[in-house]
Amino acid sequence: MKVLVIGGGAREHALCRSLSLDPEVTALHCAPGNAGTAEVAESHPVDALDGAAVARLATELEADLVVVGPEAPLVAGVADAVRKAGIPCFGPSKEAAELEGSKAFAKDVMAAANVPTARSYVCTTAQQIDDALDAFGPPYVVKDDGLAAGKGVVVTDDVAVAREHGLACGRVVIEEFLDGPEVSLFAITDGETVLPLQPAQDFKRALDGDEGPNTGGMGAYSPLPWADPKLVDEVLETVLQPTVDELRRRGTPFAGLLYAGLAITGRGVRVIEFNARFGDPETQVVLARLRTPLAGVLLAAAEGDLAAHPPLAWRDDAAVTVVVASHNYPDTPRTGDPIEGLDEVAAQDGPDAYVLHAGTRLESGDGGDAVVSAGGRVLSVTATGKDLTQARERAYTALGRIRLAGSQHRTDIARAAAGASEG
Repeated sequence: MKVLVIGGGAREHALCRSLSLDPEVTALHCAPGNAGTAEVAESHPVDALDGAAVARLATELEADLVVVGPEAPLVAGVADAVRKAGIPCFGPSKEAAELEGSKAFAKDVMAAANVPTARSYVCTTAQQIDDALDAFGPPYVVKDDGLAAGKGVVVTDDVAVAREHGLACGRVVIEEFLDGPEVSLFAITDGETVLPLQPAQDFKRALDGDEGPNTGGMGAYSPLPWADPKLVDEVLETVLQPTVDELRRRGTPFAGLLYAGLAITGRGVRVIEFNARFGDPETQVVLARLRTPLAGVLLAAAEGDLAAHPPLAWRDDAAVTVVVASHNYPDTPRTGDPIEGLDEVAAQDGPDAYVLHAGTRLESGDGGDAVVSAGGRVLSVTATGKDLTQARERAYTALGRIRLAGSQHRTDIARAAAGASEG
């Protein structure tokens, strides 16, 4: 099988790594990719938002499967263009991807499907924003209706901050605050059959102790020792399957990766948001635990044959990933800094710990090619172990070998969960 992965972040490096380990994959390509994906896949320059260009590349490569990683190309209809060219594509249509592209649309789908979620108002005027904030009270949850790379949500006790964010968004969803721990649950679906993966938890805030601004995610872990063993079955029955059924009923079937961001509240499971693609950084830990070869299940979803696919097999290992971010992230990050120590991790920590590249690129110089930072989140240091304690020890040991001027990372990823599992 020849596979083309679209995107250039740590999620795509994780996908490429898993696909490269699949014996059925005979050729692996990534466009545009990064310095890490280039180690396991052939890189190709492409505008990931240009459906015609992506479809043309897939045709030239004679790809048997295209996997669209990021949300923006999906919302732009890239998967539609690939399918129109006659090539199986893992990723929802433009219409179905509105589940992530518009939070108001997602709320409408959830209401129709009777999916439990936070009460909310869609606001487009200053008066509507003021009324909604007044109705819910603090803590205020204000979400940009459109795509915002994981940074369009403000949760604050300061009404002035909440109002300012709402006014800056144009169209905004204001909703009640959901208490309780958060869980990310992915599901692979062909628009009818839904195959849930293992749950993970990510860390959105930039600083230890869940302080600082929201980010695209600073780390993640799986499994969740504190979660109800019946959680996956419950979410499949009350959230994932009803949502897929409702989108099919509307004539816009969702085939691809459905990501449910959940809050485990005192009143039960509630959906915080839907995404239309693998989440970053949760993909890094979920795929680290997946024993089933990846290409076959993605192709089955793309071709509508998921019901015939065998159940997924999982490793007993735990996995932890820690994000290394650039100086000044999530504001305007500094880029172009050299990254050192990657060879040391590969030599001393593999295969239990490894580095997945996010914002990196190769820079040619007199001494040969060097890896430099090229984005806000630069690396995901990922490790597995017999339990969360061992996995996080391995991840942080590997991270300690990496040198990137001005970089930042959280030191508490999975710490509480590891302590709980030991207790």
